[in-house]
Amino acid sequence: MIVQIGRIFAISRRLRNTMATTPVQFTKIFINNEWRNSISGKTFQSIDPSTEEEICQLQEGNAADVDVAVEAARSAFDYASPWRRMDASQRGRLLSRLADLMERDRQLLAELESMDNGKPVTVAFERDIPISIDCIRYHSGWADKIHGKVVPVDGEFFAYTRYEPIGVIGQIIPWNVPLIMFAWKIAPALACGNTIVLKPSEETTISSLHMCSLIKEAGFPPGVVNVVPGFGSTVGSAISHHMDVDKVAFTGSEPVGRLVMEAASRSNLKGCKLELGGKSPCIVFPDADLDEAVMTSHKAVFSNQGQVCCSGSRTFVHDDVYEEFVQKSRQLAEHRVVGDPRNKETQHGPLINATQMKKVLDFCRLGCEEGAVLQCGGKRVGSRGFYVQPTVFSDVTDHMTIAKEEIFGPVQSIFRFKTTEEVIRRANDSDYGLAAGIFTKDLNTAINVSNKLRAGVVWLNTYYKFASQMPFGGFKQSGIGRELGEDGVKEYCEVKSVIMKIAGMNS
Repeated sequence: MIVQIGRIFAISRRLRNTMATTPVQFTKIFINNEWRNSISGKTFQSIDPSTEEEICQLQEGNAADVDVAVEAARSAFDYASPWRRMDASQRGRLLSRLADLMERDRQLLAELESMDNGKPVTVAFERDIPISIDCIRYHSGWADKIHGKVVPVDGEFFAYTRYEPIGVIGQIIPWNVPLIMFAWKIAPALACGNTIVLKPSEETTISSLHMCSLIKEAGFPPGVVNVVPGFGSTVGSAISHHMDVDKVAFTGSEPVGRLVMEAASRSNLKGCKLELGGKSPCIVFPDADLDEAVMTSHKAVFSNQGQVCCSGSRTFVHDDVYEEFVQKSRQLAEHRVVGDPRNKETQHGPLINATQMKKVLDFCRLGCEEGAVLQCGGKRVGSRGFYVQPTVFSDVTDHMTIAKEEIFGPVQSIFRFKTTEEVIRRANDSDYGLAAGIFTKDLNTAINVSNKLRAGVVWLNTYYKFASQMPFGGFKQSGIGRELGEDGVKEYCEVKSVIMKIAGMNS
């Protein structure tokens, strides 16, 4: 199914024609490097969002399975275990080997991700898999470079710090970019020497289970990585409440993040790292390269069908260029290729499920009712699959629902502004602070505005430039802590101070 014809993504020649249905090999719980059925005997469906048909049945874990997984992870973290006795440099080599295996299986991983999530296979192949591989390779280099320092304290003492792994890490990842999130979570935790119990989203479990097979093939010892598929109310809750999990890392919605944090506080006061929602602004100043700003703002909203936590969903455009910007944005959205994610020409696949599709369509209805001008889209595509048209609203004002709430779908809201001070105030007028984009040729404007925006990541004349070397995370209700970079590595370490009395010590 291709319902629109227009500009298409560049396609690597290495991406072969995809199969109508890619065989799914791994469907069970992964504990201690073994595949297991759920203790309850229950299974659940994995659904193809482009067809609404079942892909396969997956083993459904619950609290009892989490207990077994945590026990395996705790055993693997024992001081005498092969994992804890392993040289740090060898941990890095195992991560590097895992990245090599992902390169080998890149086509298969892209097909599984596309089938399970609905994103175009070209996007999975050209963006998601390379970002995931790069993350794991980057952190493989960190494994033997995590160290403390000697501190010149007063008196006859020798003092130093030591960075040590925290222990058993619970990790809960979302459905929008499953492989990227899998890599962002496991790579720094493993580089530091922790063990893991991970819950993939019940919507997109398949690629995570294939990664388990690669983890075993790469040579990671049993119990180091354990993956329990299931639902948030059972598996996610069990991980968050577990008394033998030392820290929990969660990426997902802000309401669920609150539940995770509450569970952590009510159990063993485990640490929390939360990457939550966003309502990120893109600000287009009148001196910007308008065509570049239009195209980049378009990608900032419509990539991954808008299902991105840091989506640039509030587009602020200076009054001097507003009308031209709106016209060009509408044309881009109208020509976006919507269709079967297996088709190489498709740019825009389905949303993840019927609930998300209804939610996005409800936001489109509210936008019209509250006075925004619908330039294009706003409706479902066809009757099979969870497709929503690329949607552009103009004349959006700050009080409207689509201006305040996270839509998590293909909806671009375009606002007017007149002064720099005004747009900074309005851009910051949000409960969230995950990301922002600025488009200008003026260096003073770029630096001054970026410094005043309350956002964890600011992109200047670009968007969605993710780099494993740079920390990612948000201000305010967009979360706690950071992914990636040195800051992300330190999220998975404890700092120990060691102070020894030594006679005649020199500072």
